Amino acid sequence: MNTRIFKLFTILAIACLLLAGCASTSGDANASQAPKTVKLKLFTGKIETIDIINDVINEFNASQNRIVVEQEYQKDASNIIKIKFASGQVPDIMTTYEQGFVDEGKFLDLSDRSEWWDRLLPSMKESCTDVKSGKQYRVCTNMTMAGFFYNKEIFSELGLKTATTWDEFTSNLKAIKESKPDVTPWFIFGKEAWHLGHLIEFIPHGYIKQSLGAVEAKKAMLANDKAKLNFGAPDGAMATFAKNMLELKELGYINSNVLTATSDNCVQDFVSGKAAMLSNGMWVLSSLLEANPEMESKIGFAPYPAYMPGSKPVVLSAEDSGYSISASTENKAEAIEFLNFLFNAENQKKYSEGAKAPSAFKDVSAQWAPAAVVAEVETALKDAVNIGFTNEKPAGFSGDDMGRMVQDLLAGKHTPESYAAEYEKTWDGGMQ
Repeated sequence: MNTRIFKLFTILAIACLLLAGCASTSGDANASQAPKTVKLKLFTGKIETIDIINDVINEFNASQNRIVVEQEYQKDASNIIKIKFASGQVPDIMTTYEQGFVDEGKFLDLSDRSEWWDRLLPSMKESCTDVKSGKQYRVCTNMTMAGFFYNKEIFSELGLKTATTWDEFTSNLKAIKESKPDVTPWFIFGKEAWHLGHLIEFIPHGYIKQSLGAVEAKKAMLANDKAKLNFGAPDGAMATFAKNMLELKELGYINSNVLTATSDNCVQDFVSGKAAMLSNGMWVLSSLLEANPEMESKIGFAPYPAYMPGSKPVVLSAEDSGYSISASTENKAEAIEFLNFLFNAENQKKYSEGAKAPSAFKDVSAQWAPAAVVAEVETALKDAVNIGFTNEKPAGFSGDDMGRMVQDLLAGKHTPESYAAEYEKTWDGGMQ
């Protein structure tokens, strides 16, 4: 072979090898610079909003390729979260919130998120503010109300008016039972502990909140001020509540399957006219109207009647759908990015209308409920003392724990006096 041609081939071969090497190096470099996918866990106990949040999550995941959000629902969320904290398997974002976890530094301080707080109604920001530190460790997206939903058609037929006192309330239940023996006067889905825990929140705790005032009640619970809370007294709010519940069960004014009944059972009986009343929050509206759209004009809403001497009716008017970020997450920026997406006005309009709860954001206008229901709610809010959730309960004594104690009560394991004493003992233990 000609020497010049051989040298030319040699040079070309070396050049090709060098180019291949550069391409390989460049590929490796590009591969190493590819964005790492961050997986975010969102933990919730709100069964009513699972589908709505999943829709938002799917839109967010499709909008970019860096972050993948996954939602985890647990029925017993307030207790499951304790296990997650103890095991180190802490979700990045969660809707569970209790004062004990705030005190232990479990939640990220969100006080500097002005892009959220500037949009939020001042009353809702106040509701999200920790009494002890004056800081915010969660942000709510909605307001909610809770009280008694009742069938207006049944009440009208029997000439009944919504009750303001416990005597009036039991008189209504008696009239329903006697006139309509196939109708459950008050349906309670006691298989679900959180629901029974809410009865504690709204009735005996409601008495404490109205008696002391919102802020003083929070302080008393945080300090476990026994003289003010009076949980264990045989004639106190807790024992009186227990006595009343046992009497209603004995008289047949609540469903006989109270300890096995589910939320679905309650919804179906109410929309079919087999139950006249139920206790719940606005979050149940979507289930009621989905099960029977014709109920729209039949749904009434009333406060919880006064049941202690000198007390007044109460209705829950509080923050709802609160989100906290774990203080230990390595994905703070990504969690904030997702919440920014969730909180945008368009998504919050969908959320408000889907969850049947007024938005807490000033820039969100939503038709969250039928006009007739909104009118009922507005009347109840004017006619009763407005109370909030019991967020100051000890971390060792969750709402589900409270509900399980009511299950024991309805199962015949307590007298009113022993129930009150056990409640106080369990509350004290939770504080420790």
